[in-house]
Order: sequence, then C-alpha cells, then structure tokens
Amino acid sequence: MKSASTDKSSKAAPAPAPAKKAAAPAPAPKKPAPRKPVVRMSIDGLPTEDQLRAMSDDDYMNDTQLEFFRHRLLQMRAEVLEREVDVKERLHQREVFADPADRATAEEEHWLDLRLRERESLLLRKIDDALRRLENREYGYCEKTGDAIGIPRLLARPTATVCVDVKGQDERVEAQFRDR
Repeated sequence: MKSASTDKSSKAAPAPAPAKKAAAPAPAPKKPAPRKPVVRMSIDGLPTEDQLRAMSDDDYMNDTQLEFFRHRLLQMRAEVLEREVDVKERLHQREVFADPADRATAEEEHWLDLRLRERESLLLRKIDDALRRLENREYGYCEKTGDAIGIPRLLARPTATVCVDVKGQDERVEAQFRDR
C-alpha cells in the first residue's frame, strides 16, 4: 500500500506546477507582437465594404480593391443588361385598347420605358468606361486633378470619375448657370 500512497503523493506533486505556468505569462513585460487583423472575406473571396473602408490610405487601389470594384462593376453591368432585356420586351409588346384611358396609360408606360432604356444605356457606357479605367489602373483617381476619389465615394458610386471636391465645384457652377 505504501507504493499506492507514494503514487498518490507523486501525482499530487505535479498539480502545483500548472498553477505556476498560468502565473508565469502575467509578469512578462514584453511588447506583444502586433496582431494582424483577421481578414474575413465575403462568400466570393472578396473583402467586405467595411474591410475596404478600414484599409490604410497607403493601400489605395491595391489589387484587392481593384478586384472588388471589378467584381462590383461586372455585377452592375449584368443587372443593367438584364433590365434592358426586360424593357425591350415591354417595348415590343403591342396591345389594342378599347378604352382611351387604358391606351393613355399604356403610352405613358411606353414613354417611361423609353426613358429608362436611355438612362440604362448611359449607365452601361459609364460602367464600361470604369472597367476600361480599371484595366488601365486609372480607376479610383480623379480625371481632372489626379487625386484619389476615395473608397467611400466609390462604394456609393462605382462609376465616379471625379473626386468629391471637383464634383462639388461642378455642381455649384451648374447651379449658377441653370435656367431659373
């Protein structure tokens, strides 16, 4: 039995050792290693909008950001083309209306579809231009000043070609010369 009690006492002796291990890291005055933020990508492997906003200004229009905006522009382009197909189908539908009010409503919808198609084709040209600028690595920089447009503005309007300051100046000039 002495051997059993000896085994118990030898097993009991290592128990205080883990307590010492837990206390050991606390007094260490070493500087903690800089922690890199954990980058969680979205489902498609691209960063989220919040991650883009959190990136430093030194990383402006790096490959990750360019890929994010390329993906967003291609997605916008696909949506515009899909809407354009729907509008074309509606424009080609011809219906005969017995009631003049129904005919007037149909003509108004036709006019709105034409206007929508015009706006969508303009947006499609802007998207294609932005994709071209992206391929040339000119995307994200103001066409007039060469300054950075900024991630928040590009997230709000991926087809932006000028920075906020230039756009504000253009709008003020336009407001001064607008017909009143």
